[in-house]
Amino acid sequence: MSRIDLFKTIVYALIATLLALCFMIFPKEAYDASVRGMTVWWEVVFPSLLPFFILSDFLIRFGVVSFIGTLFEPFMRPLFRVPGSGGFVWAMGLASGFPSGAKFTSRLWEEGHLTTIEGERLVSFSNASNPLFIFGAISVGFFQNAALGIVLAASHYCGNLFVGLIMRFHGSKQEKTSSKKMKALSMSKAIKKMHQERMNQHEPFGKIMGDAVHSSIQTLLMIGGFMIFFAVLSQILEVINFSMLFRFIISIILNWMDMPKEFSSGIFAGLFEITIGSQRISEVNQASLLQQAIITSFILAFNGFSVQAQVASILAKTEIRFLPFFIARCLHGIISAILTFLLFKPLYLDRIDDQTLPTSNPPITDPTIQTLFLSMYDWFTVYGSFITVIGLTTWMYLSIKRS
Repeated sequence: MSRIDLFKTIVYALIATLLALCFMIFPKEAYDASVRGMTVWWEVVFPSLLPFFILSDFLIRFGVVSFIGTLFEPFMRPLFRVPGSGGFVWAMGLASGFPSGAKFTSRLWEEGHLTTIEGERLVSFSNASNPLFIFGAISVGFFQNAALGIVLAASHYCGNLFVGLIMRFHGSKQEKTSSKKMKALSMSKAIKKMHQERMNQHEPFGKIMGDAVHSSIQTLLMIGGFMIFFAVLSQILEVINFSMLFRFIISIILNWMDMPKEFSSGIFAGLFEITIGSQRISEVNQASLLQQAIITSFILAFNGFSVQAQVASILAKTEIRFLPFFIARCLHGIISAILTFLLFKPLYLDRIDDQTLPTSNPPITDPTIQTLFLSMYDWFTVYGSFITVIGLTTWMYLSIKRS
C-alpha cells in the first residue's frame, strides 16, 4: 500500500464525514435544496429526456444510426475527425440536452462504432443545453425576456461547433493515420448497412423495448441523484461560508473584467448547478442585460459540476477519459461568453430596435419559436410529473419481472 493511496483514503473519509455532519447540523437547508433539485428532475428532466433515451436505443438497435453514419461520414470525418454516426449523437445531444451526448457516445463506443479517441472528441461537443431549457427556463422563466433566448442559443450552439473544430486535433499523436481515401456518399450502401445491423438483433421486439425502457430509466435515476446531491452540496457550502474564499477570488476576476462583484454568488452556484446559478445571475440588478447574458452563457456552456459528474459516471464504464471533456467545457464557456458579447447587438439590440419602427411587414422578432418552447416548458411543469410516475412504475414492473 503506497502512501499516496493511504493519503487519498484519509482525505476521502474526512470529506465524506464532514459532509455527513453538515447535513445533520443543517437539515432544513439540506432538505430545501434537495426538494429544489428533486422538483426540477421530477417535473422537467425526467419526462423530457426519457423519450429521447428510449428512441435513441431503438435507432441504434434497428440500424438507423449505421444508416446515418454512412451518409454523414463525408461530412463528419473531415470536420470533426469522428465517424458519420457522430452526426446522430450531435443532433440528439443538442435536441435533448445533457448528458444525452455522453450516453449516446458511450453506447456507440460499446457497439464498436467509435474508437476511444473518437469518443473523446465526440463527447466534447455533443453535450449541450436543449432549446427547451434555454428558451423556457432561462430566457422566459428567469429573465422574463424571450428575445434573449436567441442570443443565448446562438452563442451556445455556435460555441459547441467551435469546440468540436478545436477538439478534432485531440489525440492526433496517439491515433494512427489512415491512408484510406474518403468514400463518397452512397445511399445504397447506407441502406445495406442498416439492414445488416437490424438482422444482427436476434431478440424479439418486446425484449428490445423492455431493455430500452429499463436502461433509460436507470440512467435518469442516476441523473436525478446527481442533481439532488449537488444542489444540497452547493447549499451546504454556502451555509458554512466555505464559498467565501472562492467568491472573493471570483470577485477579483470580475473586478478585472469590469463586472459587478454581485455576480460572484451566482457564478459559484453555477459552477455546481446551472439552474440555480442562472437564476441568481438574472436577479443581479446592478448589472446590464449584456453582462448578465455573458455570465449566463458561460454557466450554460460549463455545464456545472453536477452535469460533469453525470458525464463522468456514464463514461466510467468505457475507456473514454473525462479530462478531455472537462477541458472542452472550459473552452466552451469562454467561447460562448465571447460570442454572446459579439452577437448581443445584431441578434438582440438591433432586432428590438426594428420592432419599434413602423413597418407593414411582420416584425423580425416574431416570437413563434420562443412561444413554442415556452409552451412546451409549461406543459412539462404541469404534466411532467404524470410522465415520471408512469415511467417509474414501468421501470419497477420490469425490474420485478426480471428478478
